[in-house]
Amino acid sequence: MNKNFDIEVFFKQLEVELRRSDIDLGQGLSEIIADFASFEQVLFKWQKVQNLVSRETLDEFWSRHIADSLQLLKFFNKETNLVVDFGSGGGFPAIVLAIALKKAKLNGAMVEFVLVEANSRKVAFLRAVKRELGLNILVKDSRIENFKLNDGVTPDIISARALASLDNLLGFSNQIWGKKTRAIFLKGKEYAEELKKARVRWQFNVVTYPNVIDVSGVVLEIDGLLPILGKMPIKK
Repeated sequence: MNKNFDIEVFFKQLEVELRRSDIDLGQGLSEIIADFASFEQVLFKWQKVQNLVSRETLDEFWSRHIADSLQLLKFFNKETNLVVDFGSGGGFPAIVLAIALKKAKLNGAMVEFVLVEANSRKVAFLRAVKRELGLNILVKDSRIENFKLNDGVTPDIISARALASLDNLLGFSNQIWGKKTRAIFLKGKEYAEELKKARVRWQFNVVTYPNVIDVSGVVLEIDGLLPILGKMPIKK
């Protein structure tokens, strides 16, 4: 990770992929960068009283956190309208994605983000960011295992970053999974072992992509999730 990371160059490269998916962000790069800077200010202010991210990573905020989250934009398409983010904590990746898509209309509608977080101070932080930046997010003060959507509502994307084992993440996801749902998880170097353990309880399709920011990590794109009969996961 480089302290002198150029977020504008990274974002422009990402925009090329978004254009291929016919996604119009509805705002200029300067506006998005300004919102990222405002988010940084709010986070650094709250960081003094609540540990939102590792202190060792603050000098690499734009690469380690902003760009690492932003890379998930390439998994969005014009049918993406509802995103559920588990364990939102300091706002990664959900707040970053919500900022980038703040004025975008996919399939004629604004993208809605539901952020699920159990820590009350982090919930307060996420709501403060929502107010400060005017984001289209709903922050749910809930443990993930207790979280539910309204009847008949399923997300297009479920996201999570540095949260729990893949086995547990799939257990949480199964509670709200729909036919068109995809999970996009940022995972570390132990991902292969996590995949192996998860397949004991779950049937799913997965595509593994390199993490373009953290070379030791990957991004998992999962669909077709089904529990294996008699092997339902133990919630923790």
